Amino acid sequence: MELADTRLESLGPDYYRCEFTAMGTACQLDARMTSPGVAREFAREVQEWVRCFEHRFSRFIPESLISRINLQAGHGWVEIDSDAEALFALCDWFYWRSNRVFDPSSLPLLKLWDYHSNQATPPADKDITAALAFVGWSRIERDGLRIRLPESGMGLDMGGIGKEYAVDKVMEMAIARGIEDVQVNFGRDLRVHGEPPQGGPWLVGLEDPSNPGNFWGGVAVKDRSVTTSGNYRRFFMSGNRRYGHIIDPRNGYPVDNSCLSVSVISPSCTEAGILSTTTFILGPEEGLKELDRNPQVQGCLWTDQGRWETRGFNEYLVQK
Repeated sequence: MELADTRLESLGPDYYRCEFTAMGTACQLDARMTSPGVAREFAREVQEWVRCFEHRFSRFIPESLISRINLQAGHGWVEIDSDAEALFALCDWFYWRSNRVFDPSSLPLLKLWDYHSNQATPPADKDITAALAFVGWSRIERDGLRIRLPESGMGLDMGGIGKEYAVDKVMEMAIARGIEDVQVNFGRDLRVHGEPPQGGPWLVGLEDPSNPGNFWGGVAVKDRSVTTSGNYRRFFMSGNRRYGHIIDPRNGYPVDNSCLSVSVISPSCTEAGILSTTTFILGPEEGLKELDRNPQVQGCLWTDQGRWETRGFNEYLVQK
């Protein structure tokens, strides 16, 4: 039985596309498979895994693991399994790697900057200062397969890693089944392996932050992930000031450093997604230094003064 919102179509001989909605975004899986039956079976497997993942790690689902952890803040320990511990261990790594710029304990700040409201207004400085007192991934207590938030008012949000992590896990599922040619695209955070239906590299468009909905160029990639972070789509205006949705967890305020968007190419979607956001927060000069620390990572930043690139980004670039 297929899930209600599934769409499966043929892209050509032995190539299929599955589309569905999960984690608040459009999800797409393109893959070369031997028959429509195999495609439907794998699509069901992927959707079931994504559904379970979302129901465990979304803070918007009251019965999720993350909601239970947040509810117990300042109280008792919460039991977790090895899958959750693996995800939290990745959070450890990227929190350290980014020098605290990636911080999944930023929920107190995200609640203040409510971009889901139609009448969003900037919070008072004193409220931001108060919320910052409850932010800091290094303060989260973990002991084997259990976790605890030591103070009431603390909270976790996996929005900075969850979707990208899911892309990587679905790619692992595809490769484990012997599916060699595949693209996993969850809300424009994507990872590719093998070849597209037409052969050659996968072509991924890069949106123009000054003209959303249009592409300034693209990249040609194989066995890589591509993600983009920007504040040009999600923001609100208050007075004459524009407040983007990307919050710097170190000071509690929206990023205001001339960056418009950052695109990152990496072997891992988790790494690409986190690096695109942390680079956006760090800004052009410091952000490019961060990207250059890993020779397998390339990136491009758009600012209000033009484009900045890592040394090897041009090797992937396909101009419009």
